[in-house]
Amino acid sequence: MSCKLMLISQGAAFMTDALVNNLIRSGTEIISVAPSIAAIGAQKDKTDIMLLFAGEYILNYPDVLVYLKDICDDGDLALCIIGYENELAAIHKLIPKRVIMREFLRPFEVKDLTAELLDVVKNAEELKKGRHILLVDDDVTFLRLMQEWLSMKYRITAVKSGMQAITYIAVHTPDLILLDYDMPITPGPQIMEMIRSEPNSAGIPIIFLTGKSDRESVMNVMRLKPQGYLLKSMSKEEIISAVDNYFATKKWKTVLK
Repeated sequence: MSCKLMLISQGAAFMTDALVNNLIRSGTEIISVAPSIAAIGAQKDKTDIMLLFAGEYILNYPDVLVYLKDICDDGDLALCIIGYENELAAIHKLIPKRVIMREFLRPFEVKDLTAELLDVVKNAEELKKGRHILLVDDDVTFLRLMQEWLSMKYRITAVKSGMQAITYIAVHTPDLILLDYDMPITPGPQIMEMIRSEPNSAGIPIIFLTGKSDRESVMNVMRLKPQGYLLKSMSKEEIISAVDNYFATKKWKTVLK
């Protein structure tokens, strides 16, 4: 499965042409687009990595920067940026550093930058082959924390509501859904019922996320027959270990003693 890189830049230039040629020779498929929401949006579903080649022009496209933040913030797309120090500082005002996978400071040697980008491509290819987890939680702080913890080992897509999850799985099939039990408007149990009512998504395993650790609350969760549950109070190591164990055995180890 080849990795596709979207190069976002304005106009042809010697450095971008040299970089593109090196990447193509190394087997990377390049999609070149102009810095516009329409152009990026038309190709984003065919792309694994977004590479923004910044320049003074980028300061005239704040809407594009906000759009890149929004589509890369859920973790499905890797965002890399090439730019001078002042350009990167301006970009950080609209795209938080946590959304950016890698930054490359200009000036640069084309050969060295090609090698670094190929490492990014290799990592993206490995993630594509790995397990894919859909993380669903209305608590943005917890969502980002879980995404940070799990993204080193798994490909994570993060959404902030149950209906966003339903929309996502209409066209994607993750290997596991980590679903918040106590979401407002449409709670976790209702979302699970909707997922399991559709033939194309009925087989996706679901593990509930819950902040309630008393035995009665946990038993109420498990009566719905998810594949398991995670307490939000668990440590990073405990959560990663629990997910690892589930994928290894397809069985859930009870958290409560």
